[in-house]
Amino acid sequence: MQTVNGWRCMRIALTGGIAAGKSTVATRMAEDGADVIDYDHLAHILQEPCSPAIDPLVKAFGPGILNGRGGVDRRILSRHVFGEGAPDNATETLNGIMHPLVYELARNRERSLVGDGRKHVIVHDIPLLGEVMDTIPFVFDAIACVMAPEDLRVRRLVETRGMTEEQAHIRVYVQGDEASRLRYADVGIDATQPIEQMFEYVDSLVGQWFAEEQGSPWDSTSSARTSRLLSSRRTSPPETSRRP
Repeated sequence: MQTVNGWRCMRIALTGGIAAGKSTVATRMAEDGADVIDYDHLAHILQEPCSPAIDPLVKAFGPGILNGRGGVDRRILSRHVFGEGAPDNATETLNGIMHPLVYELARNRERSLVGDGRKHVIVHDIPLLGEVMDTIPFVFDAIACVMAPEDLRVRRLVETRGMTEEQAHIRVYVQGDEASRLRYADVGIDATQPIEQMFEYVDSLVGQWFAEEQGSPWDSTSSARTSRLLSSRRTSPPETSRRP
């Protein structure tokens, strides 16, 4: 249980590799009543004209990353960071600029949510949580990881984002493997199962988190179902890994 501006809430981290199905899970959690803070969306906001991120990004990667409106052209920036010939420290440079600003927006979003008399389960939708576990300024009550095999994720990137197969493999590779994400996850969500079954599991998780936020006992039938789903859907037993 966490406290934001003196108000109690459950703070959950949701993560998963690119094209694993994390956005689908996040949308379902929002439908179940959770407040979802999408870090990709926050990054998009920071790449709009007049954002405090624009000047340091231009200084780091050059004015060629800007579009006609003065915002960041994400495709061009991606080539500077992930493309052939990109400097070895390009990702570190980008993260050093963007992460503190994203965290500030996330903190402000949390503050705007609490204090309305409602119970809150706040889900931080963070694509690469493992890379920032030691620096992110939040403590999480649980960490959920959405899982899908590499070949499926590559196929999705090619079909839905216009990448070549080589580009898709690079994007998947630089994010690390599934086992590394599961090491710090409390919950594994298998995104390859039938979507109705996955949604049932997600509904059960969100219900459990709301019950914990309210200090109420969780329904034993639902709890038993959750335990069975957890044990059957983890590809390896995630260890509980939260920031102290």
